[in-house]
Amino acid sequence: MQNVFNKNRKIRMFVFISFLALPFWSCDTKKTEQPQSQQQTLTTMPKQVPMFDGKRSYDMLVAQTNFGPRNPGSAGHTKCLNFLETELKKYTANVTLQRFSQKGYNETLSLTNVFAQFNSGASKRVLLTAHWDSRPRGEEDADIASRNKPIIGANDGASGVAVLLELARLFKTSPPPIGVDILLTDGEDYGDARKDGNTDLYFLGARHFAKTKAADYLPQFGILLDMVGDRDLQIPLELNSMDFAPQVVDLIWSTAEEVRSTQFIRIPGERISDDHLPLNEAGIPTVDIIDFQYPHWHTHQDTPDKCSGESLEAVGKVLAAVIYTKVSL
Repeated sequence: MQNVFNKNRKIRMFVFISFLALPFWSCDTKKTEQPQSQQQTLTTMPKQVPMFDGKRSYDMLVAQTNFGPRNPGSAGHTKCLNFLETELKKYTANVTLQRFSQKGYNETLSLTNVFAQFNSGASKRVLLTAHWDSRPRGEEDADIASRNKPIIGANDGASGVAVLLELARLFKTSPPPIGVDILLTDGEDYGDARKDGNTDLYFLGARHFAKTKAADYLPQFGILLDMVGDRDLQIPLELNSMDFAPQVVDLIWSTAEEVRSTQFIRIPGERISDDHLPLNEAGIPTVDIIDFQYPHWHTHQDTPDKCSGESLEAVGKVLAAVIYTKVSL
């Protein structure tokens, strides 16, 4: 992903007063029509939400990084793809691989999106997505000699996938009341703006999915997870998400408040270019859940010890509450 403002020294402005004046939105326009007793039952949520296991999720993060760098064309990329397919097939028979080719920098990339469906017969659906590739360079590394070497991307890549794999297990043991689709995109982090001055070679998997699939696939909304494993996790409101999908933003952050999450904070963060942009442009309102205040971004220090199961669990807990208690209204 890219931050279009001040990538190297990212400063979050904690602007409370102006933002608190913004209206709160609901993703469900029929909510006010529910009987009062039903509203109270739905908003108290608790026991019907299966427990998200942060330790299991962290183990899934480590499993990915154990393959080494997962940049396209690497041995780790091939091994991790096999792992993801095998893992998801434990939880659903509806797993497909969307293979495609893309011209890169003096090479042709062989890329694969992984798409898994749960409760496939449901007409009301939600898309959960994260990128599974890691960056082929660590251009932000303090060690100049290491800047052109691929990184393992523990937080930047593996963390979002780790949350979705644990959610997939929950969907198997406790089938969701709606249809849920998990999209693991490839080639999100391939591009190098220093070479081409733009982002044409970023978000390759999301762009391919949007171009080939989105015409006949319109879930209610999408949620992108990126960089959600930071030990000091604080997730502000990403500005492109506010522009494209404000109602979904409010649904997620309101749910976070209900489950008393301290990691989701209602303040404006950065404007991030990420996989959610092609999806939004294809008509799928998609929110980016991301903590960009991560000092190890695009460096070789982005390793599992900088992440925590507690952070993964905080995100997974909120998403589980959204899936099991909110979208089913």
